[in-house]
Amino acid sequence: MSGFKKREEALQMSSDIVISVENVSKIYRVFNKPSDRMLQMLVGERRQLYKEFWALRDISFEVRRGETIGVIGRNGSGKSTLLQILAGTVTPTKGYVTIDGKITALLELGAGFNPEFTGRENIFLNAAISGLNQEIVQGKFDSIAAFADIGEFLEQPVKTYSSGMYARLAFSVAIAFDPEILIVDEILSVGDVFFQARCMRKLDEFRENGGTVFFVTHDTYAVERICTRSIVLNHGNKVFEGGTADGVMVYYKMSREEVQVEDKLKSSNPTLSKSIDVTDRHSNLQGLRPIAIRRDHVVGDNSAYIENIYVMDERNEQRTHFETCEWMTVRMEVRFEKDFDLIDFGVGVRDKSGLLLGGAHSLYERKSIGPIRTGEVRILTAKIKLNLTPKEYLLIAGVARHDSLQVYQECYGLYDFCVINVMGDRKFWGEVCLEGMTQDESDQSLSIEVAPK
Repeated sequence: MSGFKKREEALQMSSDIVISVENVSKIYRVFNKPSDRMLQMLVGERRQLYKEFWALRDISFEVRRGETIGVIGRNGSGKSTLLQILAGTVTPTKGYVTIDGKITALLELGAGFNPEFTGRENIFLNAAISGLNQEIVQGKFDSIAAFADIGEFLEQPVKTYSSGMYARLAFSVAIAFDPEILIVDEILSVGDVFFQARCMRKLDEFRENGGTVFFVTHDTYAVERICTRSIVLNHGNKVFEGGTADGVMVYYKMSREEVQVEDKLKSSNPTLSKSIDVTDRHSNLQGLRPIAIRRDHVVGDNSAYIENIYVMDERNEQRTHFETCEWMTVRMEVRFEKDFDLIDFGVGVRDKSGLLLGGAHSLYERKSIGPIRTGEVRILTAKIKLNLTPKEYLLIAGVARHDSLQVYQECYGLYDFCVINVMGDRKFWGEVCLEGMTQDESDQSLSIEVAPK
């Protein structure tokens, strides 16, 4: 108890520190089967029927008033566990957490909402839980409704809401009741791009007014955009704390190294690489492993089929992490189900909002291929220079027969089949590198002709 008082006294001496985390660890007991949990209670410590899983291990840091801290790390790194401990919903196994300020947590979609209540009723319910009276809520209601922007759904039960509507209402309520510390999990990634932009502006305003934000995300752009500092977690350990750009670089480097280790393990295990039977047909793909293709969004008339896709760099090394302005090569193994005189294909890069930023397409290069015969398998290659700002992007690919730019037959199209990471220092202004130049023309010797009136 005396140690706790000393920590509180130290926190009061540094009044700008609103979150203090000291050597926090969280250990979970993992049982092979549910009955072992009951048996463990009976045998006590005489026999251990569980394995210990360290979700967090000796984590320490301080957060000052007005800071926005972004926590990044791969899945299973302990990010959400840390947020739950800060929110008070999970108790640490070891260590201490001290919070100085009114805290609001957005940890899960719909948390704190009664699914049978309407959006309006849930606004008043959350306010009552926070100890606010009806008059204050009534005064803020219009601004909450305007920010959420879900229209007539505000009068419908929240169990009918989409995940985006949940996120809109939850954030609107949380930010409206003047928290001093806002703890946010990934839920902001659920809303559309316009709502996310509004959230970013609101968080800027919140921080400028002295509010503190602590949030978990996989969106490295958001970390660099709104955070003053970053923390990187890996397998429950804090591996970095500092500037956002450096934190993002550590995260990408760590992710790339783990992917390389996974690739080596899979390539050394014949049972994992057994599916690469199609490479027997093409010697230039021997020894390569196709990526795991997401087929959530497929379009076309099935007159062609993209069997496999390989993503690599200029040296034909397979990876999905690239430096900004580096070349990326995408090879598609395409099987055709009918004859074509001419066919076109392309690979494009989109941002998370779905905006096509560019790519490589045979039609625009006037390199249509053909003729194609039924049952034929072709290796189609696209090379793209990634003149993009460092962050995550989605790849799309497709095969089509074109009569013109506007009139075409979609044979097979894959949208958002793979995520790539672009890393490195920013080398240009904006999201995409456009050719441009600057010049100082203030030299007095320059003469400028003026047309006579």
